[in-house]
Amino acid sequence: MRLKISLLKEPKHQELVSCVGWTTAEELYSCSDDHQIVKWNLLTSETSQIVKLPDDIYPIDLHWFPKSLGTKKQTQAESFVLTSSDGKFHLISKLGRVEKSVEAHCGAVLAGRWNYEGTALVTVGEDGQIKIWSKTGMLRSTLAQQGTPVYSVAWGPDSEKVLYTAGKQLIIKPLQPNAKVLQWKAHDGIILKVDWNSVNDLILSAGEDCKYKVWDSYGRLLYSSQPHEHPITSVAWAPDGELFAIGSFHTLRLCDKTGWSYALEKPSTGSIFNIAWSIDGTQIAGACGNGHVVFAHVVEQRWEWKNFQVTLTKRRTMQVRNVLNDAVDLLEFRDRVIKASLNYAHLVVSTSLQCYVFSTKNWNTPLIFDLKEGTVSLILQAERHFLLVDGGGIYLYSYEGRFISSPKFPGMRTDILNAQTVSLSNDTIAIKDKADEKIIFLFEASTGKPLGDGKLLSHKSEILEIALDQKGLTNDRKIAFIDKNRDLYITSVKRFGKEEQIVKLGTMVHTLAWSDTCNILCGLQDTRFTVWYYPNTVYVDRDILPKTLYEKDASEFSKNPHIVSFVGNQVTIRRADGSLVHISISPYPAILHEYVSSSKWEDAVRLCRFVKEQTMWACLAAMAVANRDMTTAEIAYAAIGEIDKVQYINSIKDLPSKESKMAHILMFSGNIQEAEIVLLQAGLVYQAIQININLYNWERALELAVKHKTHVDTVLAYRQKFLETFGKQETNKRYLQYAEGLQIDWEKIKAKIEMEITKERERSPSGQSSKNIGLKY
Repeated sequence: MRLKISLLKEPKHQELVSCVGWTTAEELYSCSDDHQIVKWNLLTSETSQIVKLPDDIYPIDLHWFPKSLGTKKQTQAESFVLTSSDGKFHLISKLGRVEKSVEAHCGAVLAGRWNYEGTALVTVGEDGQIKIWSKTGMLRSTLAQQGTPVYSVAWGPDSEKVLYTAGKQLIIKPLQPNAKVLQWKAHDGIILKVDWNSVNDLILSAGEDCKYKVWDSYGRLLYSSQPHEHPITSVAWAPDGELFAIGSFHTLRLCDKTGWSYALEKPSTGSIFNIAWSIDGTQIAGACGNGHVVFAHVVEQRWEWKNFQVTLTKRRTMQVRNVLNDAVDLLEFRDRVIKASLNYAHLVVSTSLQCYVFSTKNWNTPLIFDLKEGTVSLILQAERHFLLVDGGGIYLYSYEGRFISSPKFPGMRTDILNAQTVSLSNDTIAIKDKADEKIIFLFEASTGKPLGDGKLLSHKSEILEIALDQKGLTNDRKIAFIDKNRDLYITSVKRFGKEEQIVKLGTMVHTLAWSDTCNILCGLQDTRFTVWYYPNTVYVDRDILPKTLYEKDASEFSKNPHIVSFVGNQVTIRRADGSLVHISISPYPAILHEYVSSSKWEDAVRLCRFVKEQTMWACLAAMAVANRDMTTAEIAYAAIGEIDKVQYINSIKDLPSKESKMAHILMFSGNIQEAEIVLLQAGLVYQAIQININLYNWERALELAVKHKTHVDTVLAYRQKFLETFGKQETNKRYLQYAEGLQIDWEKIKAKIEMEITKERERSPSGQSSKNIGLKY
């Protein structure tokens, strides 16, 4: 990725340009110390003077009123705030009429920023005050004051907090009074500029110590640059939070959100005092110290999938290279490319007006359809369909270009969704909400309606990243997520009535990805790269989960690596310095998944015998139990030396009835309540009581016996035997109550138990023979 710079031969302003701002993706306003506000039209390359300000007004900062306001969608910004050196800020319309001028600070107003909703404006000045104003320019409050000038300010993503500078310190102050203020020393020189992105919640700062730094919203340092030759005078996040730009003397740099640099340009601009990204995130404008306005286009982005590499060579041209035979195709577009995604044998490209869908088998005839809104901020792909996110909503399309659905929930903000907070599979869409970070909304892909009975998935702490698995049956769809403590959890997506368990899979997980060919999950834990070959094991047999993992030392990936993709058996990891590392994992577990999904158990056993790996046998054991194939499970458990489980499986085989077998298989996986329900529905009350006695669930055993008026003496007898063994006295009130005046006769009890077992045995074959008769006639 690099920047393509365009500069006019002669500057349009006589003095330094102090600030710039985009109205649409093709139109920019710039303000200069020559008191002019100039409009630039990039389509026609024309410039025109909008207004000449009075001679005592030197503009310092400009910010356009945000576009999307709830339901009233404005296609472009209509007015902007301009702060100036005379201590005022001015609300100016698009045509250059000064609607209002407000006395705001003593000394210059150094920055002014609208919040994301456009309901409030914050200004900061040389007098060290931070003031909040209403939309119409009425003072609401003075948030803070200090003894040093405040050079820069930014709103937090939820518009509840404000970040501002104080010399070498950064301060985050919530609008609520008495809320905790966060303050830390960020640079060794005065901090000149800050920016806070609403999508990734990261903070950028730059200062006179010639460094730029990336922080998270808790003030933890994620990246610090090497010192440059000159102070860094401007920083700005791209709208989608994936890139940022920094400006310095004769310097413009494009960086990834993790801090490493994509491109460095050295245009002759003087210092770049202000950087603004266009609304679609494809270009940057810089306000230069020598009167120029510099424009830079982001080009040469790359997308890779299997043997294809796609590069954006110009604004409207892509080059596709097939590395197997070096065939090259050129794709031309009518408008400029904004976003693209390459996965599942399809390339999806959104331009400013249309969406193109290419199949990797045929690059010549794309499918083209028009877009409702212009600016697509995110494209996600699954095997059968893809998702487009823009300022207005979330839209699901098939690869044939057919619109499928558009999920909605109250208070949905689509402008802050990214690949970590939305996930798509063939039948499900999951979205993490920003208003309540502990909740995940789940939608049916085909209808866009909430899944199941509309229950949300809620967790005990804030969720950072979510991912749906891609293969398997809809009923088994699982979602994995990482929470604020960096713990990895997995849970089932289908939530009918019964509360699905959310089970912890690992700790200190920083990034995760599901394979696109089978349900294998990989993640980077503290110092290890871990692959969960069969994450479902946690629902079947927790004990063997460690045996189904593959772990590898991850120190070679340096700190803060990120998993880019997991295609087939290849995982691509981006290191903190921007380099890509490819890891291949064993292909056998994927083959095992395939055999099991098509119930080829003998082939699966044969494969495990051929590979001779414990992880494979452990995965097979869990898969077999999950699919209730106890013969295979017995072989697999024997192979990993779990003798007690082999014995238990053998004992299940000898049980007289189908229901008993089913109940004990459920118990094997730890689903005790379900096992009890199966037995009670089949009318096997004694067996239900017995499993509770065996598990020492004394309360429940007695409850069942009393409720069904049978075997109360059996329960009491076993309880007495248990107490005698441990030499204890009865303390439970219910047991004391029922034991009064009851003589325990073991002979009688044993006879009763024998009778129950005989009854069950008789009931089973007779049930089966009646079925056979039905078949004969």
